[in-house]
Amino acid sequence: MTLTPLLQVQNLTKHFPSGARRLLGGPRPVVHAVDDVSLSLRRGETLGLVGESGCGKSTVSRLMVRLLEPTRGRILFDGQDIAAMRGAELRRMRRNFQIVFQDPYSALNARFSGRDLIAEPLDIAGTDRRTREARVRQLVSEVGLAPAHLDRYPHEFSGGQRQRLGIARALALNPRLLVLDEPVSALDVSVQAQIVNLLGDLQAEHELTYVFVSHDLSVVRHIATRVAVMYLGQLVELADKETLFSNPRHPYTQALISAVPRPRPGARRQRIVLKGDVPSPISPPAGCRFHTRCPRASERCRSEVPKLRMCGANSFACHHPLEAAP
Repeated sequence: MTLTPLLQVQNLTKHFPSGARRLLGGPRPVVHAVDDVSLSLRRGETLGLVGESGCGKSTVSRLMVRLLEPTRGRILFDGQDIAAMRGAELRRMRRNFQIVFQDPYSALNARFSGRDLIAEPLDIAGTDRRTREARVRQLVSEVGLAPAHLDRYPHEFSGGQRQRLGIARALALNPRLLVLDEPVSALDVSVQAQIVNLLGDLQAEHELTYVFVSHDLSVVRHIATRVAVMYLGQLVELADKETLFSNPRHPYTQALISAVPRPRPGARRQRIVLKGDVPSPISPPAGCRFHTRCPRASERCRSEVPKLRMCGANSFACHHPLEAAP
């Protein structure tokens, strides 16, 4: 693994217009899905992107591969700003990054056979018939499916087989980056392990870089190299996984980790239960967005937005971080 960033997002922001209109006119309110997120992804690593539902992690992942247009900010892939690309230039660049979606059934065209689903990216790229068939068979084998599966349709596959098919399709054009948006959350636990192990094998074989989006911290701890924690559209902590799980500095990260089930029955743990609900992204709180639920909040937290700063092996956005472990 090299230290050269493959992907960098700088001050990435995405606001969605709300359906509600203000009385007596005025601008339509917006949903602050992502606000001022900056991070980088090194070649060959797996970045885990975690947080509660609605925190903006899936929106960030879709922005990274330009499935959504950013409101502002830069997305640098291998030094080139893909946020500024359009038309043919963007289509050529898309070969380098692909996405695997959470629901493998809705992500597959029900009218396409397994062969057609994997071959579609190759058809779009203009691959000749003989090369296309050889590549399809190679991919089917790599993801653990049999040649007989090529003539089946999505409703004839199990959930795990559909996800394998989706992974094969994403790999068709030899991308360098795969964005995995909750790729195992819809699967049984035993199948989850199979897919996670498959992803590890494929990463080693093809020198892939992953963005792994998940709300399941136990899966993230198994597969990730570094972990980024989001809350209400903002990045609140970023560290390598060992540091983050053993020494979280942000109170929100500590609360998330405390909720992870322990594998040993009877093992003691201090569960941190956050009070209140997540505020509305249409009107997020001033200052630190976590202050309405944070047990360490002060007057400064209610008025001043904390900046992401590095301290030791952690980067975190908090005015009153937890003490570092000795």
